[in-house]
Amino acid sequence: GSIIMHVVGDGAQALFVDEAGGHRWQRRPENDRHGRTHTSTVTVAVFAEPESSVFRVDVADLDWVFKRGTGPGGQHRNKTESAVVLTHRPTGLVVQCQSERSQHRNKASALAVMTARLWDRQRHDDHTVRAQDRRQQVGSGQRGDKRRTIRVQDGQVYDHITGRRWQLQHYLTGD
Repeated sequence: GSIIMHVVGDGAQALFVDEAGGHRWQRRPENDRHGRTHTSTVTVAVFAEPESSVFRVDVADLDWVFKRGTGPGGQHRNKTESAVVLTHRPTGLVVQCQSERSQHRNKASALAVMTARLWDRQRHDDHTVRAQDRRQQVGSGQRGDKRRTIRVQDGQVYDHITGRRWQLQHYLTGD
């Protein structure tokens, strides 16, 4: 399973940044007659919440080309430049629109399609970066990818990165 926790406030990310990685929990259940140690692995990822902003396309980055439409439509299509080809220079993305009779409506449709495609591309790129960051923090979740070992039966917590040790009750209370 997984748990998602949302912490808000100044320094919230700094408070939890050392928790990122794998944690190994070792315990001896009271009902185990043979005294075997049970081990569980927990992986933790810590992220800053992305800023919410409205997506906008910079009009200076757009190239508009107006041309005559193709296909059936008779004299009106052959004599007016109602078709629109919109190019976003930074990405090279091209949108063509000639479904409407009016150039203004085709222009609005092309801009709406371009905005949607650019927003989707940005969301995909943000998701890819976030997933890569998560994989880097969590690792494979195997025993060798551990940040800390928590040994309940000994009351000890050992940080494998810094080499620091704590008493379990101090670790659990945040001291």
